[in-house]
Amino acid sequence: MGHREDLLEGAKRCLLEKGFVRTTARDIVKESGTNLASIGYHYGSKDALLTQAFVELVQEWGEKFDPADRRDTEDGGSLERFRSVWARMLATMDESKPVWAASLEIATQGDRAGELRKLMAEAQVEGRSGLVALFTGQDESTLDERTVQTVGGFYQALLNGLMVQWLFDPASATTADDLTEGLRRVIEAADGK
Repeated sequence: MGHREDLLEGAKRCLLEKGFVRTTARDIVKESGTNLASIGYHYGSKDALLTQAFVELVQEWGEKFDPADRRDTEDGGSLERFRSVWARMLATMDESKPVWAASLEIATQGDRAGELRKLMAEAQVEGRSGLVALFTGQDESTLDERTVQTVGGFYQALLNGLMVQWLFDPASATTADDLTEGLRRVIEAADGK
């Protein structure tokens, strides 16, 4: 690996251990075995490097969930598939907790994390289409913009809410079964049953 890759891997480890705000350029250099000048040379700034590291951490988490995963043999959009996908996501919560904590940290930084927030906003759109594909089994390339915005936004809101619940108190957080039963009841109420 070269300095660029070493810096990126070091920044990932720092994000997972210290978070976005508490990670310094010196922490990254120490973790990567590189030097301060290499951050500017390869990434322009510490924040740009941390942004890239964070985006890659989220992508790595997302790659664990293949929309065509054979464990989700239920029809796309079914309540059983809904429950199955959430169960798999929540099963990764302990290992992905540092990524979710960093995400929440970034969200609370406001305009101080301008470049990162811009990238996160772009990543949200991509994330929505990935979530639709995951829950419905549809190919992302076939999704129209309105489906991505509405259905993907729905799944994303659930994911972000669950993330916050699990970060605050995993013992009382909503489970996949709870979430599925809640959706079933919402559907019944909307249908007037």
